[in-house]
Amino acid sequence: MTLIEKQLVGEKAADYVKDGMVVGLGTGSTVYYTLQALGKRIQEGLAIKGIPTSRQTEELARQLRIPLVSFADISHIDLAIDGADEIDRNRALIKGGGGALLREKIIANASNELIVIADSKKMVHTLGVFPLPIEVVRFGWEMTAKHIRDLGCVPRLRLKEDHTPFITDNSNYIIDAHFHAIEDPHILEQMLNSIPGVVENGLFVGMTDKMITVKRGKIQVL
Repeated sequence: MTLIEKQLVGEKAADYVKDGMVVGLGTGSTVYYTLQALGKRIQEGLAIKGIPTSRQTEELARQLRIPLVSFADISHIDLAIDGADEIDRNRALIKGGGGALLREKIIANASNELIVIADSKKMVHTLGVFPLPIEVVRFGWEMTAKHIRDLGCVPRLRLKEDHTPFITDNSNYIIDAHFHAIEDPHILEQMLNSIPGVVENGLFVGMTDKMITVKRGKIQVL
């Protein structure tokens, strides 16, 4: 059911992309279906420019022949489409499960509109069951993790299958912080970003303009 929901919301989001738009292309298993739909529409004549949030998305977009640009080439982003790992009742997000949270936040912040797409399992009352990804510089990451721990969580360095540290597209580490319940995402976002060594965190607060999900088998646009 989850895969079907991902496909439903991913393809629905592609309907909001109009001719001539500059589009922020998110990262993840749900956005995969958006990119597939956009690739098909481009073959049928849709003219857009995409700016990817990760190298993974960039590679897929090139395979689908979606024209890509960089920030040096554009003055604005009309619309960004991205997924989420959790969405609370106020539409605050946890993002970064795929490790692209910094570029995702840069592109979301630069966009006139952010559409968030997610299957029903991502909808929660309070954020925190999913560990909060925090991108940190490699130098002194152990001390950075101690300061993060002081905020009331269990921080763990993200590792790959071979037990070496996961490296982001920006050559940083990721600490996954287990808070269990994040009652005030806005305050926590500010506190985390005030810690030296923290590059960015995966809390996206007050950024979602439109949300597409599934409830009882039907697409919901909020």
